[in-house]
Amino acid sequence: MISRQLVLTYLYLLIYICLSSGVILFNKWVLSPKYFKFPFPITLTMIHMAFSGIVTFFLVRVFKVVAPVKMTFHIYATCVIPISAFFASSLWFGNTAYLYISVAFIQMLKALMPVATFIMAVLCGTDKLRWDLFLNMVLVSVGVVVSSYGEIHFNVIGTLYQVTGIFAEALRLVLTQVLLQKKGLTLNPITSLYYIAPCSFIFLFIPWYLLEKPEMDVSQIQFNYSIFFLNALSAFALNISIFLVIGRTGAVTIRVAGVLKDWILIALSTIIFPESVITSLNIIGYAVALSGVVLYNYLKMKDVKANQLPADNNSDRATKDKKSLSIFRPDNSMDNNDVTVVGGLASEAAAVDEEAPLIPSARLSYVTRTQTGSFINR
Repeated sequence: MISRQLVLTYLYLLIYICLSSGVILFNKWVLSPKYFKFPFPITLTMIHMAFSGIVTFFLVRVFKVVAPVKMTFHIYATCVIPISAFFASSLWFGNTAYLYISVAFIQMLKALMPVATFIMAVLCGTDKLRWDLFLNMVLVSVGVVVSSYGEIHFNVIGTLYQVTGIFAEALRLVLTQVLLQKKGLTLNPITSLYYIAPCSFIFLFIPWYLLEKPEMDVSQIQFNYSIFFLNALSAFALNISIFLVIGRTGAVTIRVAGVLKDWILIALSTIIFPESVITSLNIIGYAVALSGVVLYNYLKMKDVKANQLPADNNSDRATKDKKSLSIFRPDNSMDNNDVTVVGGLASEAAAVDEEAPLIPSARLSYVTRTQTGSFINR
């Protein structure tokens, strides 16, 4: 008999794949001037942030589902605000790309995420320049270039928007690792949105007021509140689904599920949006890039396992010392390097979904506890 836990795990994975694909297709449909005809990506992103901020406020302050963390003004000013700025930028640019290029091509460009994250991590000093990872990044880049060359409806503006959004998201991931994790601040999905969504809304208000509000006043757009409510609800539900999947499986499983989701999404997009045409060069280039992404995941997992060995040895040695000397010694086996590697692995797993921005720090807590067996609050 199949165990109930296994059934729940596969159910959560199915829900994640459906929600992740659904949110992306939903956003494309809403923003497309050919379908729902609402070409205002900043406005749509602000609706998502406002909805998430309101819902999490009730969950934290009214219903007290989760307790707020100890957030000082210094941490908010030096950590939350810069992370919110880059998060808002990544959503802004990523959603704007839907106006110019197809969903299928956007998914192919997202294969550049490990490249962008690696570059930003090296520049910020959280990772070292290694030849194995560098050559792997070259492979991914070549695959994306081939896929772009095979794109029939290639659009420079849309491609630049998407690539800019990818690098903004990569910098946001690195900043999360550098700023929040070093301060020992661990946020679950609800508290993450509680603190960051309102700040992101404020950052988006300035470009919205300058770029989209004048055009909305002229065009006199009629709001369909039910459509926008369902769109924002699905984006919020995606955050929760990723947290559930990570809680039951881990960052590696959601990466594999993300790869499966990308292929499903590319196929579905060509059916739902017939104007999207996939060429053989698209498929070949994306397959090459995806092989680089899989190899990158393998190399990062090797790093995680390599960092676990000293931790296990230290734990065993502490146990032996305790038995021989009858002296208790706390297990300090997980140092900053362990947090960096594991946190980076979990963070990059979230990067495949631009509407699932704030799960990494929550994943850090879970993955670190399960993979190293100890968690030190700093």
